[in-house]
Amino acid sequence: MGEGGNRQLRMFSTWEICRYLIPVAQGHFRRVLKQNPHLPQGRSETEGGAKWFTLDEVLSLRAFFGREGSKSKNYLPFRPEGLPAKIVAVANFKGGVGKTSTCAHLAMSAALDGYRVLVVDLDSQGSMTSIFGGHVADEWQTVFPLLARHYGEYLRAQNQRAVDRGEAPQPLDETLDEAMGIGARDIVQSTHWPNIDLIGAQLNLYWAEFQVPVWRMQGRGWKLWDALGDRLAADGILDNYDIVLLDTPPALGYLTINGLSAADILLVPLGASFLEFDSTGRFFDMLATTFRSIEDGENVAARALGRPGVSFEWDAVRAVITRYDSGQQAELAALMQAYLGTTLSPHRQGTTALIGQAGEQVQGIYEADYRDFNRETYARGRETFDATYAAVKSLIVGAWRRDQKAAEAE
Repeated sequence: MGEGGNRQLRMFSTWEICRYLIPVAQGHFRRVLKQNPHLPQGRSETEGGAKWFTLDEVLSLRAFFGREGSKSKNYLPFRPEGLPAKIVAVANFKGGVGKTSTCAHLAMSAALDGYRVLVVDLDSQGSMTSIFGGHVADEWQTVFPLLARHYGEYLRAQNQRAVDRGEAPQPLDETLDEAMGIGARDIVQSTHWPNIDLIGAQLNLYWAEFQVPVWRMQGRGWKLWDALGDRLAADGILDNYDIVLLDTPPALGYLTINGLSAADILLVPLGASFLEFDSTGRFFDMLATTFRSIEDGENVAARALGRPGVSFEWDAVRAVITRYDSGQQAELAALMQAYLGTTLSPHRQGTTALIGQAGEQVQGIYEADYRDFNRETYARGRETFDATYAAVKSLIVGAWRRDQKAAEAE
């Protein structure tokens, strides 16, 4: 696959690296480079001007500081050995709440933090795919073949049981037969970010919303909600990446259910308006009803067969207010906080003129060159997305630490 439609990620200056990416003073950073000529030295646009580095070079420098730098500083992001990636689903069935924008900025933030990130676009509108310059010819380059393969493997297992009983098997149709040869790595494409990969989407992905229930009717024992998570795990995706971000459609359909079932953490963006608050409340209600219905249906059969029951759990569920205007929305945001309690992040993802301006020119605030503004305007503009990422990162790291302790206790 091409890398982000041949787009190129901008470069990063010494000031930016030391302020945001590697916690060292600029003077010390320059001394380390001078003392280690084998390290990336950056390039200047003018004689004696500021040095600029690619993100690949920044990641190489971060790794060097992680090995050789002060042991009291965290140069590298926390990532426990032997544990799978954390999957974060960004979801809300209300459109226009900043879902895709939030998901994209989280991916970029995590990449700048040094994590290996996979973005999975489950929305047939393909906005996330466009942000990362993906090219998706048809549904076979989306998650569709992963869902089809999961069903095909279920059908094959059923056929083997039928043959063992002396019954005729149900042949796989052409679609399922083709899907059996496709794995998650076959549909992953690189992007213009060196440590962000993409599984893209396009309009034909919507066909899954019609095909999945047909398969379920044909195979009542098929656990359709496990299809995406099972395939990502089986194909080694959770070992190859640190964080997987799922951008879900603005509807609680089969693709969203798959994403939410696969997720460890659920993030729900919403605006500080009565309509969006009401819609998000309905989303949570429908979410609870849908997954409780699946649990009830599965557990009746599980109890009859003496098998363990099904229980859907997330490491964390958080709502976050997006496009926040403190001058006009503070009172409503406070009411929402009182109602939702700790489920609502106390951080408000604000909107600024800088974000609007950057959005017209580039796909994300982190892709904006701060020289198009002044430094402090740029710093204020990215603060809100930095804070959103910091809150989500704390959930991810907390979940990893709990998993680590549980593994050590076994």
